[in-house]
Amino acid sequence: MSDVRLQIKNVSKTFGITKAVQDVSFDVMKGEVHALIGENGSGKSTLTNMLTGIYTIGGGTFILDGKEVRPKNQVEANNEGISIIVQELGTLSGLTVAENIFLGHEDMFVKAGVKNTNAMNRKATELLEQYGFGRIKAAAMIDDYNFEDRKLIEIVKATYFNPKVVVIDETTTALSQEGREVLYKHMNRIRSEGNTVIFISHDLPEVLAKSDSITVLRDGVYIDTVKSAEVTEDDLKKLMVGREVSGAYYRADYDEEVSDEVVLSVKGVTVPGQIKDVSFELHKGEILGFGGLSESGMHEVGKAIFGASFDRQGEVRLADGTEINDIPTAIKSSIAYTSKNRDTESVVMNQGIGDNICLPSLDSLLNGFKLLTKKKMREFSNKYAEEMSVKMVNVDQFVSDLSGGNKQKVVLARWIGRDADILVLDSPTRGIDIKVKQDIYQLMDRMRKSGKSIIMISEELMELIGMCDRIIIMKDGEISGELSRSRDMDENSLIAKMV
Repeated sequence: MSDVRLQIKNVSKTFGITKAVQDVSFDVMKGEVHALIGENGSGKSTLTNMLTGIYTIGGGTFILDGKEVRPKNQVEANNEGISIIVQELGTLSGLTVAENIFLGHEDMFVKAGVKNTNAMNRKATELLEQYGFGRIKAAAMIDDYNFEDRKLIEIVKATYFNPKVVVIDETTTALSQEGREVLYKHMNRIRSEGNTVIFISHDLPEVLAKSDSITVLRDGVYIDTVKSAEVTEDDLKKLMVGREVSGAYYRADYDEEVSDEVVLSVKGVTVPGQIKDVSFELHKGEILGFGGLSESGMHEVGKAIFGASFDRQGEVRLADGTEINDIPTAIKSSIAYTSKNRDTESVVMNQGIGDNICLPSLDSLLNGFKLLTKKKMREFSNKYAEEMSVKMVNVDQFVSDLSGGNKQKVVLARWIGRDADILVLDSPTRGIDIKVKQDIYQLMDRMRKSGKSIIMISEELMELIGMCDRIIIMKDGEISGELSRSRDMDENSLIAKMV
């Protein structure tokens, strides 16, 4: 009996003139974690979106256990034994936790045309407790839970019915270390039961540690499949990029003095139930990091600074005395903010790339008659899309058509175009490939050297250590410690203040 679980044969997909996936063929085995890697826009998500019914299959075939499958939607894919945990939010607002878990499979709880909500809630509660998520309530609205909890609910949704193939698309980037460990545990369970995980991640150490095999795509083309135990990070980078990746990654300096000039002062900032009495100063030309576990409050700090928090107390003040209490004031005062929740808070999905890039800079794009011209907007958006190497047909393409990493490039391009003096970057490299991460780190380094000030909020401890002049650690909504840049700092130094 063959150990092949899934055969991918000559699969292709085009969007307009863009060849997203080109004649890709490889096999995925039973009982393995099979990683799928490549730069942003390499075709990883497009390929798995076809397999899971999110996109229609352009060409070629998927053969699961000897039978061709062509799902037209995710419910059909589930019925074939294929599921996916998507990169962004895969749950629907306005529904309960239980309704999200059983979305598309409500007929399990219907008798004589009537849905038994109590039975659905009981089953969802049983599953949540079985997965170790008992604190999440089946009857509660999904909107009552944060981004990470909603990803945990998606793990239940995607795996409770024992699928043969589970696609995990960049899910770990949305999770804290604790959440990642939960996901890894379920990946191992799926593998031990003889089923298969297709694991998409840009975190190469994670890929090497958690997968059995690795397939590399580049520009929509199949490059190679290798055994994880037989390759290094450098081998994978070369396969992904087509050449050696050289040059500085993190900052190399350790002895530079940060300016005494304070550009932003935060005093006693509190958001009830989220952060309490947070105070700090940001200096000119400084990269100030915020780290912590997912519920630590670090993400709320970014929103509070930008005036985007409901019911915020305390003071956020610029050096000239301007108080930041709302988003329009923040933007006028040359403050930029990128949210961790990219699709819902950082871009307008069903608008063009150009419109998104121009949006924060519309006031500076007005001509002498206070009018916007298409020519000026196109020139502006083209300049910054090209600076961030956005893979696109043109700037009229909808952001919703882009890969996760290219969406993030658009988010950064809009604020680089705005030329903000203070940048609050929440998870700026989430879902971005190794080469673009390097580009972003180098961009941040150039910005600080030019006098820009950056607050970087991240769950990636190594990027905080590698890029920041100071790191503030949050725990239970309060500041629990602060560390200065040092050659001797390691992840354990930060973790000790987080737990």
